[in-house]
Amino acid sequence: MSFNLQPSFLKNDLIHLLPLQETDFSALYKVASDPLVWEQHPNKLRYQSAIFQNYFEGALLSKGAFLVRDTKTNEVIGCSRYYDFNENENAILIGYTFIGRKFWGKGYNKALKKLMLDYAFQFVDKVYFHIGAFNIRSQKAIEKIGAQKVDEFEVEYYGEESKLNFVYLISKTNNNCHPMFAKIVNQQSKIK
Repeated sequence: MSFNLQPSFLKNDLIHLLPLQETDFSALYKVASDPLVWEQHPNKLRYQSAIFQNYFEGALLSKGAFLVRDTKTNEVIGCSRYYDFNENENAILIGYTFIGRKFWGKGYNKALKKLMLDYAFQFVDKVYFHIGAFNIRSQKAIEKIGAQKVDEFEVEYYGEESKLNFVYLISKTNNNCHPMFAKIVNQQSKIK
């Protein structure tokens, strides 16, 4: 079984991930047009239509991006993606994630990470995350689930200038995971 970066079956009680389509721009931009969503992001202007269009084009070209919908209401809540699969290291990145403020602090981000990690660990041993150096909110969220900061470097975003990012890692052998994620890691280790 090969690693499909855009499966259409990733779903749980809170969210459903659907492969991002060109026709999703308007619905996704409605969520992204809130300046406060990007307040701590390296590109604070992504709420502007032209700048968000660039993000959206990069997401489509990645062939690993998802439109994230609320399972119960079908409302668009945000976007995330798999990218930079590294066969030699047996690793993948998860990132370019944003969620509308209406869904903050309600378990949606955790549900998204759980769903994506659960699927990824069927194929890889390591999952990395790039998080902006000044995005304290996202850094705290990823640390809560047991990710370890392992590096920092300039990341070149599609069509944008490079920005300093911190690199976080969750691996199958990571014993510091949040209990919910440690269970995933342990189950996937037994499968492989």
